[in-house]
Amino acid sequence: MREGSADEAALVETKLLLSGSVRARRSQQGLSQSELARRLNSSQSRVAKVEAADPSVSADLLLRARFALGATPRDVTSAIRKPRPVAA
Repeated sequence: MREGSADEAALVETKLLLSGSVRARRSQQGLSQSELARRLNSSQSRVAKVEAADPSVSADLLLRARFALGATPRDVTSAIRKPRPVAA
């Protein structure tokens, strides 16, 4: 494994988890992508990229989107925590 690839994998995984949490939270709140875009001073197409985990989306924008949806730092931590296996 080349050096840094574990770091890159962790970043990609974190961005995927944040992206999914943005989509889920927006849907739970009954907001459209356009409404979230207005909160972010962005565009609907950019929000679509956020929710699709497009590689061009920065971690900063993912975090801003979660906070625009009312998340706290603790909520963000919970969103990116790996699920633990359930004992049988």
